[in-house]
Amino acid sequence: MKSLIKRRGQLNMQTIKLNNGLEMPQLGFGVFQITDLKQCETAVVDAINADYRLIDTAAAYQNETAVGNAIKKSSVKREDLFVTSKLWVSDANYQKAQKAIDTSLANLGTDYLDLYLLHQPYGDVYGAWRSLEEAQKAGKIRAIGVSNFYADQLKNLELGNEIKPVINQIEVNPWYQQTNEVNFAQTENIAVEAWAPFAEGKHDIFTNEVLAEIGQKYQKTNGQVILRWLLQRGIVVIPKSVHKNRIEENIDVFDFELSEQEMQTIASLDKKESQFFDHRDPVTIEQIFGSSLNKLK
Repeated sequence: MKSLIKRRGQLNMQTIKLNNGLEMPQLGFGVFQITDLKQCETAVVDAINADYRLIDTAAAYQNETAVGNAIKKSSVKREDLFVTSKLWVSDANYQKAQKAIDTSLANLGTDYLDLYLLHQPYGDVYGAWRSLEEAQKAGKIRAIGVSNFYADQLKNLELGNEIKPVINQIEVNPWYQQTNEVNFAQTENIAVEAWAPFAEGKHDIFTNEVLAEIGQKYQKTNGQVILRWLLQRGIVVIPKSVHKNRIEENIDVFDFELSEQEMQTIASLDKKESQFFDHRDPVTIEQIFGSSLNKLK
C-alpha cells in the first residue's frame, strides 16, 4: 500500500479538457446510493485523502450536505476540487431549476459548482437548460452538461441552445459499452462520463476470467482493469465505494496501460444491453420518473 501512496504522489491525475476549456479530472469519486450521511461524509474524506479531486453527487442522491461537510473537513482547497451535482426531474423547468441550483450550492456549502448536469432527459429540458446557462454566466456554475441523453436528444439540445453541453454522463461498463453513443459524443467534442463502471457487480464482473487474466499480467484487479479500459477510451469515470482500501485501489490505475489487443478483448465482452433499465421504454419512464414529472404540473 505504501507504494500506492508513493505512486499517487508522483503521478499527476489525468485530466481532459472540456469544450469550454475547463480541465476536468478523468477519474473521480461517485456517491450514488451512499444513503447513510455519516458513511458518505467519511467516504468522501477518504477519497480526497487518497488524491481524488473530482467528486460527483446529485440532488436526487440526498447526500449533498454530507459531501459538503467532507469538503469542509478536507485540507484541500476548494479551488483544487472539481465538484459535480445534478438537477432532478422534479425541478426540470426554468423557475424550479433556478431554485434547485441555489439549494445544491447551499447544501454543498460552496459558492460555485464546477459542473452541473441535467440528470435525465425528461421534463422541460429547454427551460431547465436556460437556467443552467444563466447560472453559468452568473458564475454559479463553471460548466454545464447532461446525463442519460441519447445521441439525438444530445444533438437536439446542442442545436437549440447557446451553450453546448460539455459532457454526457451515461452508463458504460464492459457489459454495456455504448460504442455508438460514446463515439457520437466524442465526435461532437462532448466528453463522456461513465456511471456504473462495474455494473454493480452483475454477471460476476469482479471475478470474470477474461478480465482476471488481463489483470494478472499487470498485478491488477478486475476493477482496476475496467477503469483503465475506460480511461483509455477517453471516458471520465466515477467509481463508488465506502471501503477505504477499495477507494485507494480504484485510483491506482495510472501505472499501467492496456495493449490494443487487450482493449479489443474487453470490447468483445459487450452484451449490448443496459444492466439496469431502458431509458427509452415508456412504461419504465412512467414507473421511475412519473411521480417526479407530475410535480412539474
